[in-house]
Order: sequence, then structure tokens, then C-alpha cells
Amino acid sequence: MTRPQPACARISLVVCPGTLPSQGMHRFDITHYNERFSGKGRLTGREMLAMLPEIGELAHVVADDAEPSPVATHADLARFARRVQGVADDESVDGVVIVQGTNTLEETAFFLNLSLKTQKPVVIVGAQRPFTAVSTDAHLNLANAVRVAACPEAWGKGVLVATNSEINAARDVTKTFTFQVQTFRSRDLGVLGYADADRIVFYRSPMRRHTLASEFTLDDADRLPRVEIMYGHTGADPRLARAAVDLGARGLVIAGIGAGAMGLYRDILLQLAAEGVRVVRSARVGEGRVLATGNAHEDGTIAADNLNPQKAAILLAFAMARGLDVAATQTVFDTY
Repeated sequence: MTRPQPACARISLVVCPGTLPSQGMHRFDITHYNERFSGKGRLTGREMLAMLPEIGELAHVVADDAEPSPVATHADLARFARRVQGVADDESVDGVVIVQGTNTLEETAFFLNLSLKTQKPVVIVGAQRPFTAVSTDAHLNLANAVRVAACPEAWGKGVLVATNSEINAARDVTKTFTFQVQTFRSRDLGVLGYADADRIVFYRSPMRRHTLASEFTLDDADRLPRVEIMYGHTGADPRLARAAVDLGARGLVIAGIGAGAMGLYRDILLQLAAEGVRVVRSARVGEGRVLATGNAHEDGTIAADNLNPQKAAILLAFAMARGLDVAATQTVFDTY
């Protein structure tokens, strides 16, 4: 398929609940923009485009009129992934921009990165301040997301996150700040590129498997097992792990201490692993790899590499949906 030039690209805009399309009580309201406080509903894609007509000079943007999709559960994400796949499969569409709340934006991005089958740009964008606020980041973030989705160099790079004029890979990015606009970072790995004033510029491409190269499918997404996250800390109660399994969890991720040590959870997690529960060791520290060797490693468990706990939980669920054993699951964490 020929990659269009940016000004001619046809971009589909999909809007989910979140801060970016929200309206505050007044222009200085950046904390009470939820409809139950402000009394104002979220803007639709058409309304946002009408309020930012300059976006029409960047690409031909068409708002998807479907109702906003919730993205709170794996079942929600599976349904949403099918919706996005349908949009991407439309031959008249050259790229997709998804507006979503920032709280779990990284999980949605990684989920789509594993399950979508397209080389077209899929760009997820959010904002830390509502559309109506003074000095909102919503306007420029949305415009830049359209620019990235319309950029020929964005093809084949998997799902991207475009905020604060930075482009991050879905696998690497995480939210790091509660309210400030520089919240999304790829920490030790860094950005893929920038949405600068003159042009979109990329400096690197994602190296781990994604989208068309991913073995995982939307059918896998429809049958993900329950995975829960345990948080390692001084005074933790390891009985929570058994309780999670008793409530239906078939996989557990430990947000481990230090380099992924299981701490007080060690004995119960090893027992559960011996019973067939998949156990992944991630880390709570925020940067660096968890190794499948060394002091913190335990036989029968899986090392998360540098995936944070929330993304490790998603990848584990996909691996379990495929029925992969511990060794094969470790290979998945080494290659995704």
C-alpha cells in the first residue's frame, strides 16, 4: 500500500473517555472537569475538530461516530482492539488516532501493540488538562498525534504514544507524573522521536516484536485469563497471593523489590508456581531489567525483562491464552 503524503493522509479519530475531551467548570479548572463536577459532557471528535479547524490543514481527519469505548478490563480492551482493527482495515484509512485517558493509556497501547495486525500508524494521545483549560496540552497533543499518524515514517513502528511533542513506543512508555504535562516517558530507553514545529522526526524504531510480527491475535485477546499484581514492600502480607488465586487468578506478577526479588512473597509464590500458577518477577523501581539469573531469580518463575508490572501482566495473560509453558513464556518476555 502506498504511504500517503501527510496533507493527503486520511486519519480516523477514535475518542474514548479521558481528560483530553473533557470540559472544566471554567478556564482555570484543571482538577474538577469530570462531568459530575462540571456539569458538562465530554466533547465528541467532531466537536473537537470543529474547535481546532487548523487540524484540517495537517490531514483529512474523520471522526469515528461510535460510542466511546471503556478500557477498564481485558474484555473491554479486547472489544476495543477489534474496533480499532476494523478501522485500520478500511482501505480508505491511512492512520488511526485514539484519544484516551492517561491513567491507563500505556496498558491500552501495549495491548493493541501485541494484538493488532496492521502496519498503518496507530497513535494514542491523552492530555493532563481538559480541552477547555487555559494552557491546556489537549490542543497541541491532538494536533501532533494527527501529524504523527499522517507521517509516512510512522508506518511499521507499531502503536505509538504522542504527547508533549514526544513520540514514544507503546512497549516502553509509562506515566510518570500525576498532573504535569511531561508525564509520559520511556525512562531508560528514551523517545523514538519528536513532533517538532517544522516536521515529525524519528531517531529510532522499536526493536521488540509487535503488531504484524506478533504471534498474538485478537482471538487470544478474547480469552485472556485473570492475572493479578502483587506489590512487594516491607510488611507485605504474602497471603494476598493465595487469596488472588482463590478468587480466580491464574497468573501473578510480583512488583518485586530491588532487582525483582520476591521478598516476603517468595515462599508462597514458589508454592503457587509449583501448583501451575504462572509467576512473573517484575520490579517496582521503574527502570532496568529483571534477569532470569542471579540472586533474585527463582526456578519456575519468569523474569519480566524491563516491562513494568502492569505491562508484564498483559503479556503474561497473552502467553497464557496461548497455553505456553514456563520456558516458552520466558522466551516471550525476552522478545516482546
